[in-house]
Amino acid sequence: MSTAGVLLAAGAGRRFGSPKALIRHSGALFVETATETLRRAGCSPVVVVLGASAAEVRERARLPHALVLDNPDWATGMGSSLRVALAAAADTTADAVLVLPVDTPGVTTEAVLRLSALATPDALARASFHGEPGHPVLIGRDHWAGVLATSTGDAGARDYLRAHAVRLVPCEDVADGADVDRPEDLARWSE
Repeated sequence: MSTAGVLLAAGAGRRFGSPKALIRHSGALFVETATETLRRAGCSPVVVVLGASAAEVRERARLPHALVLDNPDWATGMGSSLRVALAAAADTTADAVLVLPVDTPGVTTEAVLRLSALATPDALARASFHGEPGHPVLIGRDHWAGVLATSTGDAGARDYLRAHAVRLVPCEDVADGADVDRPEDLARWSE
């Protein structure tokens, strides 16, 4: 079974003060690190969806192994970026997509591998951290139409996932699912 990686990196990062795709940490941009995490876990293709500051991200980031797409409707929220990514994945032979937001630097290759091992057309799973659902999220091809129909605003696939049985996959032993919303959140990754 094959898994396409989807990196949602289109937001303006209003709470952070700049697009999170362009946050530099440990010598690399968040968008580069997350793309490489998906690639190392065997996701193919890796689809990166840009929006805010897309031209600057393309100029500054090295993403040689990714299919980089622009979401012209990025300001409407994550749902539109997910729709762009699923449309691209539909043209592949992938059985599932593994969705990762760019602002989760603690997600590791090991966590991605754990979820992708469950990839089937009817899969619906997400990482959990100490019992709380998090990212990445694995969405089998059979669910793409439903996710496309319900992905609006900043909710992404949230409403679809709430309405369906989703397998929670504990990942706290190999990753940290916390997201970086504000500059002070970045401090935890520097400790």
